[in-house]
Formats: sequence, C-alpha cells, structure tokens
Amino acid sequence: MSQDTHPCKVVLAGNIAKSLLSEVQAGLSALGRTPHLLGILANSDPAAQVYADWTERTCKENGFQYSLKNVAKDDVEETIMAANNDPAVDGIIVYYPIFNNRQDQYLQQIVDVSKDVEGLSHQYIFNMYQNIRFLDEEQAMKSVLPCTPLAVIKILEYLHIYNTILPYGNRLFGRTICVVNRSEVVGRPLAALLANDGACVYSVDVTGVQQFTRGEGIRKRKHEVVEKEGWTIEDCAPLCDVVITGVPGDKYKFPCHLLKEGAVCINFSSEKNFGPEVKQKAAIYVPAIGKVTIVVLLRNLLRIVQNRQAQAEKSKSSDQKTSEPVVNGATS
Repeated sequence: MSQDTHPCKVVLAGNIAKSLLSEVQAGLSALGRTPHLLGILANSDPAAQVYADWTERTCKENGFQYSLKNVAKDDVEETIMAANNDPAVDGIIVYYPIFNNRQDQYLQQIVDVSKDVEGLSHQYIFNMYQNIRFLDEEQAMKSVLPCTPLAVIKILEYLHIYNTILPYGNRLFGRTICVVNRSEVVGRPLAALLANDGACVYSVDVTGVQQFTRGEGIRKRKHEVVEKEGWTIEDCAPLCDVVITGVPGDKYKFPCHLLKEGAVCINFSSEKNFGPEVKQKAAIYVPAIGKVTIVVLLRNLLRIVQNRQAQAEKSKSSDQKTSEPVVNGATS
C-alpha cells in the first residue's frame, strides 16, 4: 500500500515535550525556588553523554539547576552517598550502565529515595508493580515512576491512546499493546504500568513472549504475568493496536509486515528499530522519545521536592499536635 493511500503521521518528541513543559513550569512557579539536579557520569557510552547534555540544556532552559560529576567507576558509590547527605542537592540521576551487572542494581538502591528522580529505588519499584500510586495514606505524596516508561505513557496520553472517558487507572481498558524489550529498567516496568492501566500487553524478548494483564474485566488491581508457551512476535504483533520497541542493537529491525493496519508505533531505543516501511502500515509513528524523557525527569524532580515539602508539613503538624497542652484529657 502506498503512502498516498495510507498516510502515516510522524509525531516528533519535541512537540510532545512542549505540551508537558507547561505543567512543569506551573509546578516550578508554585515551588518558588530552583531545584538542583546532580548528574553522575562514570562511563564512556556516547548515548549516556548525549542524555547528560540534553539534561543540562533542558534544565537550564527551564529554570532548573544542573551539575554533572564525571567520576571513575569505583568512586560512584562514594559520590552518591555524598550527594544523599548534601542539602544543596534535590535530585540525583546516575547514567547507567556503569558496571553492567548486579553492582548497578546495588547503586540504584543506595540513592536516597527522597532524591531518586529516576524512580529506581526499591520503594518506588515495589509501588509500581503493586499498582500503589501514593507514598502515604493521605495521598499527599505521589510515587515516582521510572523516566523512560513514564515518558512512553505520556506519549500515549498525548496521542489519545488513553481513553479519557474512562476513570483514571482504567484508561487503557480494551487496548492490546506489544512491548519489544523486557529489560528490568524499561521494558518490564513499562509492560506492568500499561497492564495496571487496563491494557493487555505482550512483552517480547529473545526468550519468548509474556502476557501482562490486570485480570478479567475492568477491575482495578495489580498486573498478572503469564508465559505464552511457544509464542513468538509473529503470534502477538498482528493483534496489537500499539507496538513499542526498545531493542538497543543497531542490527535489530521490527518486522513491519506483522503490523496491524493502522497501528501506533513508538521507538524508545537509541537505535532505529523501525525501517521506513513502518509508514506503510502504521497510522502514527514516533521515531524517538528522548526529549520527552528529559521533561519527565524534570517532572519527577519537581515531584520529589513537592513530596519532601509535604512530608515536612506533616511532621510540623504532628509536632504541633503533640505540643498542645492537655486539659482534662483533651487538647485545648
């Protein structure tokens, strides 16, 4: 089918990012001060350096303070601990991979949860998989989600894949989505988040296909995972309204002949996972998401500062209550 008879809308990340920046600017204005984000870079990965450069530029253009520390791998732990204890640092981002093994997971866990803009701390990951959206019973402090999965969600909202007629938390009900990548940092969290919002998600990697759902019907609960024995991408891709890819290898190309007619295609890899033929079947194609990810990072930075303020207000209120004089068994 020619592009003349099947036009594909290519949506650039920069345009989506602009729509999110107004929300960030409003939050920054209400905050009344300049949050400080510290970046820690300890590898020679060009993609990490580009991400750091983008972060610095976006911070400075939008009223945030950013500083970068280039350190040796063996100094990362000490640098994180120092930043945890530095009151001048509001948020910390570490550019992974560093050791590219379990030591990276350890480093993720020693970032103070109150400064974790990437949402990689155990509490945030637990909340995400359990579909817990707040840190407190009063729902004054929102949980923080990993930047790249959240950026994909914001893109889906921008593209109206989320059905705003349905209640919040059910807005992907009836959608079928394929995620080609099951990394612990992006692919698996993304599949869980989409399932928690009501979608049927097929998670694909070299080991096979898993199906993420939230149970039957429109009930709101945490996601479930089922192994699809014997399934490959050829079985699930044609079923999907949305296909999201994040394979890091430059040799991987999504088999576009499997696409459902009119599918929405999003690539979050630094490589081009889709060839030009994607436009022959897709209705919407988002070739990269980096600029949205940076804005989501700023949004997360705002959130952790707001959460810290809310926690301080709760502590202040609690202290005032305990210090009130008691008269005949009741506070005066």
